[in-house]
Amino acid sequence: MSASALGTALVTGASSGIGATYADRLAKRGYDLLLVARDVSRLNALAEKLSAEQGIKVDVLPADLTRREDVRKVEQRLRDDEAITLLVNNAGIGPKGTLLEDDIDYLETMIELNVVAANRLAVAGAQTFAQRGKGAVINIASVVAFIPERFNGTYSATKAFVLNLTHALHAEAGPKGVKVQAVLPGLTRTEIFERAGGSFDRFPPSMVMDVTDMVDAALAGFDQGEVITIPSLPAIADFEAYTAARHALGPNLSHDKPAGRYGLAKA
Repeated sequence: MSASALGTALVTGASSGIGATYADRLAKRGYDLLLVARDVSRLNALAEKLSAEQGIKVDVLPADLTRREDVRKVEQRLRDDEAITLLVNNAGIGPKGTLLEDDIDYLETMIELNVVAANRLAVAGAQTFAQRGKGAVINIASVVAFIPERFNGTYSATKAFVLNLTHALHAEAGPKGVKVQAVLPGLTRTEIFERAGGSFDRFPPSMVMDVTDMVDAALAGFDQGEVITIPSLPAIADFEAYTAARHALGPNLSHDKPAGRYGLAKA
């Protein structure tokens, strides 16, 4: 089987949900695949299915990305395998409840996966692709990055981290030929809520997007060159206004004296 002209897409969290859907869609585009997740049996089943259906090469790399030694194993493959042209940085877990109800050890595991592993692989991918002058990194964040008051604070903070990281990587690596995108889904029908002990039944159906629709929209945004893709957002002008307001803060974020509204001016 010949190597794909598009190269190989490395997809983390590939055994189910968003990751498995990305694997399917990228296989249909003609990418070879390197699938990463803990569940070896599901990875192998998906690899066999996509290889048979699409005639592509599919490798599996079992790894638990809450374990730093496994993250480094994936990082090394990412750095060494010159066939890899795309990283889909998807692996993550959601909360089990509110901050005051959740288990703090579980929250720490969430940070290990959603932040520590995501950061290391995204940066490793951007560094590697920048040296080659081409490649792409897709980071999966969440719309809760914008609404921390309405969701578990640790989870929303991890996704805000991914959002900010993506902006910074785009600023640095974009001029070196690296395409960088953050995808911010809303509620998406996958196993993540069930795994965390929740259910979509408590949300109006109009708020929950099918995972295939979400990934298709995200890839459409990728094709259009979007750095930040919010599949549910009807009017891009709303996000542009938010970005403009954020940038407008810039000139006043650092001065040599406190703002006059604090009443600290010296005579």
